[in-house]
Amino acid sequence: MHTAVLTDRERTAVQAYLRLLHTVRAAFDAPPGSPGPVVLPPAVLAEADGALTRAGLAGNEEEFFRLVREWCPRE
Repeated sequence: MHTAVLTDRERTAVQAYLRLLHTVRAAFDAPPGSPGPVVLPPAVLAEADGALTRAGLAGNEEEFFRLVREWCPRE
């Protein structure tokens, strides 16, 4: 398996994306009968957007998701 060596900015972007993903999953994994998914805090989305832009990955989803797959393989 190829191991990606991420730059600091790429790593920050991947980590921000994973935090965003986990926040969305938690919102949708609420127990039955509980209120629907909550709106994501704007700061969570802003963090991910900013990190992607600083890493030069905004608009380059193919490269970004390759980094995510290599850095954090499916569980």
